[in-house]
Order: sequence, then C-alpha cells, then structure tokens
Amino acid sequence: MAPGSRKVAVVGVALADCGRVADATAYTLHAQAARRALADAGLDREVVDGFASAGLGTLAPVEVAEYLGLRPTWVDSTSVGGSTWEVMAAHAADAIAAGHANAVLLVYGSTARADVKAGRRTGDLSFGARGPLQFEAPYGHTLIAKYAMAARRHMIEHGTTVEQLAEVAVQARANAALNPEAMFRDPITVDDVLAGPMIADPFTKLHCCIRSDGGAAVLLAAEEYVRDCRTDPVWILGTGEHVSHAAMSEWPDFTVSPAAVSGRLALERAGVRPSEIDFAEIYDAFTYMTLVTLEDLGFCGKGEGGAYVEKGRLLVRGGELPVNTDGGGLSAQHPGMRGLFLLVEAVRQLRGEGGERQVRTRDGQVPRLGVASGTGGWFCSAGTVVLGR
Repeated sequence: MAPGSRKVAVVGVALADCGRVADATAYTLHAQAARRALADAGLDREVVDGFASAGLGTLAPVEVAEYLGLRPTWVDSTSVGGSTWEVMAAHAADAIAAGHANAVLLVYGSTARADVKAGRRTGDLSFGARGPLQFEAPYGHTLIAKYAMAARRHMIEHGTTVEQLAEVAVQARANAALNPEAMFRDPITVDDVLAGPMIADPFTKLHCCIRSDGGAAVLLAAEEYVRDCRTDPVWILGTGEHVSHAAMSEWPDFTVSPAAVSGRLALERAGVRPSEIDFAEIYDAFTYMTLVTLEDLGFCGKGEGGAYVEKGRLLVRGGELPVNTDGGGLSAQHPGMRGLFLLVEAVRQLRGEGGERQVRTRDGQVPRLGVASGTGGWFCSAGTVVLGR
C-alpha cells in the first residue's frame, strides 16, 4: 500500500470515571480510559505504537506513556487548549496514513474539580501572565472575561440576545437529561439561566461550563486493523486546524472564531457540505462558543446564530441539528481540556450506542456523518474532525 493511502478509523473509545471523583489521580484516570478504550476495540496494548497526550499541570506524555506501559515510536504532545484533541487526531490520522504509526492512542485525564476542592489549584483562568498576556492579566482580563467580551461584541453587531445564549444552556441540559453519565441532568429554563449569579457580563453561572473530574481515550488505527476489532469502524473523513491569536488585540474580529478556517478545511477535505452533517459535537465552555461555532462551521450565516439556536434546534429529540448530544461541557462533564470527549461522543453516536440520547435521521436511521469541533484558549485555536460510518 502506497504511503499516505491508508484509511484511518476510530476503533475504540471510552470515558474514565467522570464527575465527582475524589479518590483518583490524573494518572489513574488516564489508565482507566486507556484500558477501557482498548477493551472497546478488542485490541491488545502491544498493538499501540503511537501515543498522544496533553493536559493541565505537569503530566508529560513521556511520563503518562510509561505509566500505561507503552513504548511508542510516534508521539504527540501538541497543546493548544481545548482543541488539542481534534488537532492531535488529525496529526495521528496523517501519521497512520503515511505509515509512521499503525495504532495511536489519545488519552486525557484530569482531577480539575478535586484539585480545586482540595486547594491544589486556585481556579485562576488567566493562563499565566507572561509574553503578550502581561498586558491583559494584570487587569483581571482572564479567560472568562475574554469570552464575555466576544459575546457582547456579537450581541452589539448582530442583535443576539442573552435569552438566545441561554437557549444553548437549556438545550444542552435537556440532552444531558438523557445521558446517565452526565453530571447535571435536572431541567433548566431560560429564566433559570438569566436569574443566576453574574460571572462575567453577559454570562451568568449557567452560561459557563461545569467543573468536573474525568478522563477519555480514543484509539485510531489503520484500515487493516479494523477486521480484528470488536466494534464497527468510524472513519476519519476530513480534518482541519487553525491558530488565530493569543492577545485579544491581535484578534481581527471577535465575532469570527478560528473554526471558520478549521471547519472549512475539514469539510472540504471530507468532500461534504454542512447540510449533510447529522449532528455536531462542539466545545462549549460558554454558551457563546456553541452559537458562534455553529455559524463558522456553516450551519447558519454569520449573525444568524441567535435565531438558529431557538426553537429546540440543538435537541437530540426533535432537533434539526442535535448538538452536544451528551450534554456537553455545560452539563455532562468538563475536566479542563474537553476536546477528547467530543470525539468519544461522536463515535458513540455513529455506532448507534447513544442509548436514550441516540440521534436518529429523519427516516429513523443511525446517523451517517458527524462533526467534532474543539476550541482552545479564548478562540485562539480550533480543530475540526468530520467522521462517518
């Protein structure tokens, strides 16, 4: 087979224990997720010759690989925030297609919630104060403030309302209600979102992601390994990545995310149009992220996101484009860099393993195409992956 011609599939996915996990370390969660993903695929650890990990704190992939008993000949430690895992999946798929690896394991684990509860982390979200951030962090312009500023810009330019942003949280919670693994499942209303304590105008508490512990793993393999797997393959059809800015002053337009580039590239490389996608898993640290990413992936026009998210369009049950079918970072789990969880949920949906939250096409079938799009920093980076049965 000529180099670069191998097809690449996701053959195993799994979550570690998630939510409130007080008795595990980040290493433990990495190991849980890795073992479960290998078991899901029905493959032995010895098959894995590629490894990718990144995370909050000091967990280097060298250390994590040793903990898992792996000796990879291909490794990736790309770290671009929440989009890291979609970018890593793209790199892994390229490496497998080129023959540089045969099976690559992507793993993440974090005790983000437990660390804050135990006083091991302050919860500061400034991402440090060196380099370009030295001109922003001293003024309290942390991650949440940056997203809030971007949301307000969209509201000013396009008439987006805080009620429309709240709809994103309400529909995410409705999807989470169908997910037994979600951390928060009780229904909420737009009024509940608006009545919450203000965090960073216009975001009240329920506009913001939850903080949880947890982990996830995804195993990608070359097409010749598929016949040995327990599960049906989900193919990597197209990927795209883009890095936009670090300082807010270098972001040309607060209403356009880097997904406008990564999404276009992924869809073009997959040879599909937005209208062909059956569902989307979108990074949602804040409600505005979902809304603007929907615009930038082409599901609606620029400035139309507010109207688009109304009337239940994002719901698993009855929605035109189910989004964040597990409840997302707003309700299911968010242990820091959540991008890998998007890929896990997308694969489960395409394999028909969603249970009560399973997406169905208009003719009642399991979906054929899905997209996972992660965002890092404060819209600093984006990675988009198109997956298909």
